[in-house]
Amino acid sequence: MLAYLIRRLAYFTGLMLVAAFLSYVLAATALSPRAYFEARQPPPPAAQVDAQLATIGLDPSQPVLVRFGHWAAHAVRGDLGRSIRGGPIDDEFGRRIGVSLRLLVLGTAIGTGLGVLIGMWSAVRQYRLSDRAMTLIAFVLLSTPTFLLALLLKIGALALNQGTGRQLISFTGEGTPGLTEPFGAVFADRAVHLLLPTLSIGLATLASYSRYQRSAMLDVLGADYLRTAEAKGLSRRRVLIKHGLRTALIPMSTFFSFGFLGVLTGATFTEKIFGWHGMGEWFIDSINNNDVNAVVAVNLFAAGTVLLSGLLADLLHAALDPRVRHG
Repeated sequence: MLAYLIRRLAYFTGLMLVAAFLSYVLAATALSPRAYFEARQPPPPAAQVDAQLATIGLDPSQPVLVRFGHWAAHAVRGDLGRSIRGGPIDDEFGRRIGVSLRLLVLGTAIGTGLGVLIGMWSAVRQYRLSDRAMTLIAFVLLSTPTFLLALLLKIGALALNQGTGRQLISFTGEGTPGLTEPFGAVFADRAVHLLLPTLSIGLATLASYSRYQRSAMLDVLGADYLRTAEAKGLSRRRVLIKHGLRTALIPMSTFFSFGFLGVLTGATFTEKIFGWHGMGEWFIDSINNNDVNAVVAVNLFAAGTVLLSGLLADLLHAALDPRVRHG
């Protein structure tokens, strides 16, 4: 298992380097940081703009590959450069990464866990009313874009608050401004603010995973080894969970690594809609401001989380299927 893990880590390290190179080259060629300074009133002299660009590592007189070399030399030491506004990228990156991970980890964990359980339950109850109901709900959620789902949740919470005359559900920002104590009140306030953004991510994840898990579970329900296990005296529930679900999860582990990118994209819209100052909101604002270094930093975060999800999926696959570990 250790040798397998080392091979995967080396593979993903190489992919991370490729992602960093492509992100920088694309951002540096597609964005125009000069336009950010020239849009000021009155417009600064060209020499002053060039000097400012050189200060943040975007000297237009240098080729893109040379600029990337300078940026990479600092990045390996933990310095991601400076924002187009002058501040260090590292400070903003460190603050926003915790915000995004809070949404991604919680929403993905809830959506994946419930999706797997619902998919297995639907497969066991194939073509019954409950299975058809879950199929309908899943297809409705799958056909609803994440940003629209977030807006509908926001409208529903607003209607609920107005109908009851109380602020039952808070949906703007990470917490109530100025609320710092006691700890219990702060925790409850953060949980309420986290509810709708987590639901918007978790529901979309739940819908897709439940359908794939249902299909994978149906493939193994009629397998001979399940009937053999039941004939040996194992209960139906134990057979389904220990033997059926374990086998059906193998293709799901692969789907997890590819599906996480969609979760990450949905989180970008979710953060913007609910006023969460995370990586997704930063990415949109950075593109609008032609902030090359900030865009690259967000792309590195996205690449890192997607590759990490792929690594976790590979480890899960190896844990479920011994043939992978010894292949």
